Amino acid sequence: MKELEDIIKSSSPIPLRKKTVLNIAYSNIWMKDVTGSILKNFDISSEQFNVLRILRGKKGIPANLQDIQNRMINKMSNTTRLVDKLILKGLVERFTCEKNRRKVEIFITQDGLKLLKQLDPIIEQAEADLTSNLTETELVQLNELLTKLRK
Repeated sequence: MKELEDIIKSSSPIPLRKKTVLNIAYSNIWMKDVTGSILKNFDISSEQFNVLRILRGKKGIPANLQDIQNRMINKMSNTTRLVDKLILKGLVERFTCEKNRRKVEIFITQDGLKLLKQLDPIIEQAEADLTSNLTETELVQLNELLTKLRK
């Protein structure tokens, strides 16, 4: 297992707080690269995948753009653009609300659900592989520490 200093080829020790921030950032990119390469094979981005999972979680109840945006992992995503791309791929549908013409309702399609069903075991295996060096106790501890860090 390479230390961060070796990975970034630092010739001097990195102060602990800086090393922590860099380690989290590097690990995030590493994990995104692994899952991104899987999703790329299905012509979908991680942000689009996130939208599909959000819509599936609504269990047939329509979502609006604000609702999706609030649940996104990456809050910087352009939700309208993501939904438009998913519509072009036939993975989601957008309808104007009958009762309120200003309201837009977004649903996942059967093709979107099929894609997620196909991706679920592949992503689950990738997540298992990414975290395989940690015990259950370490995973719990890591999650607690990351949650504490964000407070």
